[in-house]
Amino acid sequence: MTNLSVNINKIATLRNARGENVPDLLKVAADCEAFGADGITVHPRPDERHIRREDVYRLRPLVKTEFNIEGYPSPEFIDLVLKVKPEQVTLVPDAPDALTSSAGWNVGANMDFLTSVVDRLREAGIRSSIFVGTETDNIQLAARTGADRVELYTKPYADLYPKDPEAAVAPFVEAAQAAFSAGLGVNAGHDLSLVNLEFFHRHIPRLSEVSIGHALICDALYLGLEETIRRYKDCLKG
Repeated sequence: MTNLSVNINKIATLRNARGENVPDLLKVAADCEAFGADGITVHPRPDERHIRREDVYRLRPLVKTEFNIEGYPSPEFIDLVLKVKPEQVTLVPDAPDALTSSAGWNVGANMDFLTSVVDRLREAGIRSSIFVGTETDNIQLAARTGADRVELYTKPYADLYPKDPEAAVAPFVEAAQAAFSAGLGVNAGHDLSLVNLEFFHRHIPRLSEVSIGHALICDALYLGLEETIRRYKDCLKG
């Protein structure tokens, strides 16, 4: 069974719009777990436009499933995750002003840097995942950093899926096999939705985790959070 980690950044965005505590981020995280989510994901950015550092500290004792923190491994980010010690840290190459993650790491160009970060996470007992595209050579290099997993950037899949599902998923099947062969676990995230998730999972059944935020929260506006999580979990059965 592939785990569903719910990214709650959008809940924090909505809360921050009014400067109060509505919706209550901590309650939403607890509700996601109660409704069947296998994990909670947050991506604290330097400008704190959605998740704040304070949120991360407050969530840590409340998350009973798996806590996944995404981010660019700046000194401030590393300091945060080493203090909080989530189950997993996902390393992304985002610039501080990035609207959202839009590409994976060029691992070869950042090999020493990523290896040193992965080493520090391992010493702290934290699982590491490197955000990558589907280039198999790049994935093999990710394994050489000592990382535990890679997270495949799935926006290209989501973009092509409506036109040609088989062509859309093919590079990801190859990328996942390269990761498995290199001893890496495989996560996936970005623009996965109720429309395309079941097909993706059927072709890559050994996925460890999918991290989904924007589409899931949008669906919850119509379906309610509990029903939405149930439907996403159904996509990951089998």
